[in-house]
Amino acid sequence: MTPLWIVLGLAVLIALGFVVSYNRFVRQRNLVQESWRQVDVELTRRHDLIPNLVETVKGYAAHERTVLEAVTEARTQAQAATTGGAGPAGQAQAENALVRSLGGLFAVAENYPTLKADSNFLALQQQLGETEDRIAAGRRFYNGNVRALNTRIEAFPSSIVAGVGHFAKADYFQTDDPAVRAPVTVDFGSIGSAGSVPTA
Repeated sequence: MTPLWIVLGLAVLIALGFVVSYNRFVRQRNLVQESWRQVDVELTRRHDLIPNLVETVKGYAAHERTVLEAVTEARTQAQAATTGGAGPAGQAQAENALVRSLGGLFAVAENYPTLKADSNFLALQQQLGETEDRIAAGRRFYNGNVRALNTRIEAFPSSIVAGVGHFAKADYFQTDDPAVRAPVTVDFGSIGSAGSVPTA
């Protein structure tokens, strides 16, 4: 009877190990989803700030039509990626294009001292900078959770549980474009203020 009890004991231990590992996968998947929702909230806030920013710039530089249209189009594409369920990887591409277009907008603003001194423009620029900081922090938190989940999915023996439970690897939210990685700096020179728009 002793060998039978040993076999039964091992079977129980394996079953318990499977349940514990499965539940840990569930928690990690939920954490990844929750951390992405936090990023998504800040991306939506960024999208909401842009129309006012474009209108403010238009008041001083209406003839910079190409730049203004590029920002508006990039915002539309980023919103479409959000509502269209593009996922973090697809969303990252759209947001990177939006950040590049914003860089062009702030570069144009450098040529208009009265715009740079406009209180509404400064307030919007500050709000956007704060939003970008939160996006960057949220991205780091999200990507850390993705890394932990993906590592467990690839590692043995948890990979067996991942296969049985159909747990899929999550996408990172990042950029490989050096131009997007570099901060877009807005120098307000004459008024002694400076701001930067960190990247997505």
